[in-house]
Amino acid sequence: MNNTESVFKELGFTYNKDNLYFHTIDTMLNAAEKLSIPKRLQLILAQPKNELIVHFPVRMDDGNFKLFKGYRVQHNNVLGPYKGGLRFDNTVHLDHIKSLAAIMTIKCALLELPLGGAKGGVQMDPRTFSADELMRLTRRYTSAMGNNIGPDYDMPAPDVGTNSQIMAWIADTYINLDNRKSVGGIGVVTGKPLCYGGSHGREKATGQGLVYVVEELLPEKSMSLENCRFSLVGYGNVGSWVGRLLCEKGACMIAVGDHTGFVKNEHGINPFELARYVEQQGGVAGFSGADKISEEHFYKTEVELFIPAALEQMIDVKKAKMINCKVLVEAANMPVTPEADQLLTSKGVEIFPAVLCNAGGVTVSYFEWKQNRQAETWELDVVDKKLKRLMNKATHRVKRMSQELKCDLRTAAYCVALKHIDEVYEIRGIFP
Repeated sequence: MNNTESVFKELGFTYNKDNLYFHTIDTMLNAAEKLSIPKRLQLILAQPKNELIVHFPVRMDDGNFKLFKGYRVQHNNVLGPYKGGLRFDNTVHLDHIKSLAAIMTIKCALLELPLGGAKGGVQMDPRTFSADELMRLTRRYTSAMGNNIGPDYDMPAPDVGTNSQIMAWIADTYINLDNRKSVGGIGVVTGKPLCYGGSHGREKATGQGLVYVVEELLPEKSMSLENCRFSLVGYGNVGSWVGRLLCEKGACMIAVGDHTGFVKNEHGINPFELARYVEQQGGVAGFSGADKISEEHFYKTEVELFIPAALEQMIDVKKAKMINCKVLVEAANMPVTPEADQLLTSKGVEIFPAVLCNAGGVTVSYFEWKQNRQAETWELDVVDKKLKRLMNKATHRVKRMSQELKCDLRTAAYCVALKHIDEVYEIRGIFP
């Protein structure tokens, strides 16, 4: 029985290696073993502090009502208030949200932000809802959350299927439920529109943070972004910004895939034109600036960087066998299954882990929260400068830990985060 199985047996859970939550905790506990993290802390981190499930009705445009299931999981707040995205997607379920909440705890600790990890979601497909239906659903979810969210306790942010408009509806609903919250209540969420308490740089933050990490790590592989060829899976907010920002640095995007299909142009795909097309058409299929290709052709395309930027566990063994790259950069959370991870490593592919690469989103969310509390607005160059400094510092900590422990970057990133959490628990103790 390995350490993860031992911890979950003590907690009364049946271990399942194919479950995303067990995958997440397994990675965390393996890192904890390398650092000899106390068993008590391993037990604490293996299970969220709070799991909230709500059911609420929403009136649809045709006059009928539908019942929805919503979640908010608060994993750990030893470093500060809970922080994490809100996802509207059909794949949402409890273990899924628990996993993402735990990852948020690691990200915040890795960047040394004064925040803890949380995640939320509603099981639905926002693409099938009108704007009015989305507004009513968002307001009902916010009402159902009640005091389980707040600018001093737990602050949601955009994630898959949500955006700045949905964050604005949450803030407005939260404030209207109690007018005494009108001054500081706007900080209940981050990722808001710029005109309503949002931050410059928040929309591109996850992609921008990834670019800063790649710039720091590529020289370790005797590579640079100049003329570096890359392919992307997923061209939503994160993927499209990654594409645009990498190309601005001199890289060349030659293939892109999403839920609608796969396209390729050996001479390079214009990332700005593709972003406009996807915003209008909902996917990359049919884009005139590239040729349609098969899924197999896409994964077998030779590139320096392969970047999964869609959903979790999207790269399985079958796809890993086809991938032909030097470095896989994780823009999505845990996009590679454990078996695929092992296969890619055996092929000599270096993996830049998501907990570091996509931590730019929560970092600029922290900046927005701080601006709201201080009634300030920072200019874009200030946000970018602060983000680069924090991302570079975290990257350097991960590199040093990797060298010290002679381990891969993913394990090193988790070790850096866990070391910080352990130090805070040692100082604070466990109440009472």
